[in-house]
Amino acid sequence: MISVQLSKTYGPVFTVYFGLKKVIVIAGYRAVKEALVNHAEEFGNREVTPFYLLPGILFSNGDSWKEMRRFALSTLKDFGMGKRISEGKIIEECHYLIQEFKQHQDQVLEELNRVVGSRQVCVEDRKNLPYTDAVIHESQRLCNLVPMAIPHRTSRDVSLHGYFIKEGTTVFPLLTSVLYDESEWENPFTFTPSHFLDQEGKFVRRDAFMPFSAGRRVCLGEGLARMEIFLFITSLLQHFRFTPPPGVSEDELDLTPVVGFTLSPSPQKLCAVRRQ
Repeated sequence: MISVQLSKTYGPVFTVYFGLKKVIVIAGYRAVKEALVNHAEEFGNREVTPFYLLPGILFSNGDSWKEMRRFALSTLKDFGMGKRISEGKIIEECHYLIQEFKQHQDQVLEELNRVVGSRQVCVEDRKNLPYTDAVIHESQRLCNLVPMAIPHRTSRDVSLHGYFIKEGTTVFPLLTSVLYDESEWENPFTFTPSHFLDQEGKFVRRDAFMPFSAGRRVCLGEGLARMEIFLFITSLLQHFRFTPPPGVSEDELDLTPVVGFTLSPSPQKLCAVRRQ
């Protein structure tokens, strides 16, 4: 992404212009965390754009946003459902990554057989499936579904990394720069489940894991999405082995994403072979 390349030249906080529109881009784990978490109030507003005449929960601010957020959280808890579009794309990407790296699929299956056996996987099993959980998290990190967070707007004057940013400034946090931050991840550009495992093989959370953004505007459906992704992937891997079609090797799989607002996985032909 061009913005990530620019951050290597101009630092974690820099200005770009979209036509006459001045925008501040924030890149790298430290800068993004400082803005969205440490200065959550100052960077917590949404940019108002003419493309969204009815702002809804994503683009509203102030008391209106707080009221809609409370209602949304209450509704999500009542229905136990989240929006499945992004989860589906993540699950797709997980399958492509897992089939390309066959040894990880085998290790996940071994852990599922040992811990779960033939019964249905449940959410409570997650704590006893550290390697499986690590593979899912690493898939989310590497697939980088939403490279740039929905634009924020400063609610008042603020200083960030020594730069003065005035009230009402549009800010783009680069989530991809966090998920691929070379100062936070040992192997940022390769599929490495050990990013989420300690020396004893136990699952560890990483602060730089921000696929759902962070701070006041973190994705409301994060908890539900994480639950769905875990249950879907473990259930599928418990019953099927995913392989490339006959005549296609793992090295021939194209993981180049389809670029849009999100980075969607490229269409692939897969073979789902039922496990005995």
